[in-house]
Amino acid sequence: MHRFFGNDITISWDRIADLAHYYIIDHAILRILWTNFDKVDNGVFRSNQPTRWRWMLYQKLGIRAVLNLRGQADTPAYHFEKETLDDLGIPMTNARIFARKTPHKEELLNLINCLKSMPTPFLMHCKSGADRAGLASVLYLHIVKGEPLEIARQHLSWRYLHFSFTKTGIVDHLLDVYEQDTQDNPMSFEDWVKTHYDRDALQAGFAEQNRWPF
Repeated sequence: MHRFFGNDITISWDRIADLAHYYIIDHAILRILWTNFDKVDNGVFRSNQPTRWRWMLYQKLGIRAVLNLRGQADTPAYHFEKETLDDLGIPMTNARIFARKTPHKEELLNLINCLKSMPTPFLMHCKSGADRAGLASVLYLHIVKGEPLEIARQHLSWRYLHFSFTKTGIVDHLLDVYEQDTQDNPMSFEDWVKTHYDRDALQAGFAEQNRWPF
């Protein structure tokens, strides 16, 4: 279904089909009123993927840049967001990560670089604003703002519909492993990713501890 749509939203029939995909299959209909919006820091916000009218509202509230954690993709969700942001003159930066599997080292370092360089005020979003947006919020507070990790990790919470006992708990496991690895040899998260990060071992360790089907 995902591969069937997302070709060209400028063609009338394709646009109708892609709108149906966007609102029904990608669940945008739920995100018209449900926003999962929250303030991370002064000039930094998180949410699920906004619909067009929400982007118009956020622009009026002062949002001037977007960090898209779903990344650039040939999907209706991406094409409609790009169309809207281009119309509004809001630049979008892409840093693709996933909610149910650990990022590659390059993806994680790209995310860190984006968080350090994003102009404010900006909004970061994934699809639901729960897991990827939560991890990015934690990293922003810890790396950019210097918040202790235990405080920053409050952004990975059931309050945002993030549940660590599901497969999305992989993002919690990532932070757990970092804390364990640096307990006796402190180093920054970014340095740990560059020198000690082992994606395959981390993924395997999480799979061994968690056998949930969802």
